[in-house]
Amino acid sequence: MIEQVFHYSTGNKKAVEKLIQDDNVHYIHMLFNKGEGLPEHFSNSRVYMTVVKGNLTIQLGDQEPHSYEAGSVLKIPYQTKMNVGNKDEALLELIVVKAPAPGTF
Repeated sequence: MIEQVFHYSTGNKKAVEKLIQDDNVHYIHMLFNKGEGLPEHFSNSRVYMTVVKGNLTIQLGDQEPHSYEAGSVLKIPYQTKMNVGNKDEALLELIVVKAPAPGTF
C-alpha cells in the first residue's frame, strides 16, 4: 500500500488528535464542547485553522475575541498569542494545519 491512512474521532467528546506530525506539516483534529478549548499559547508555526462544525471563539494577540462559524478558514502568523475555545452549545470541530512543521523556521 502506497498511501498512509489516518483516522480521527467522529464522536462528541473532547479530543486533540495529532494525526500527522512529520518534517513537512502537522495535521491536528480537535473537538471541543461548550467551555472547552486550548490553554493560551503562542503559535509555533504558521497555523491554518478550519472550522468544520460549530463556532470558534478565538482571541489573537491583544485583539478582542472573534467568532467564526463552520466553513471559515483562519491563517494565523507564527508567534501569535492564541486563546482558542468553544463558547457555544454546539460541538466545535477544527482541523489545524501547521506549516511548515514547528521547529523548521
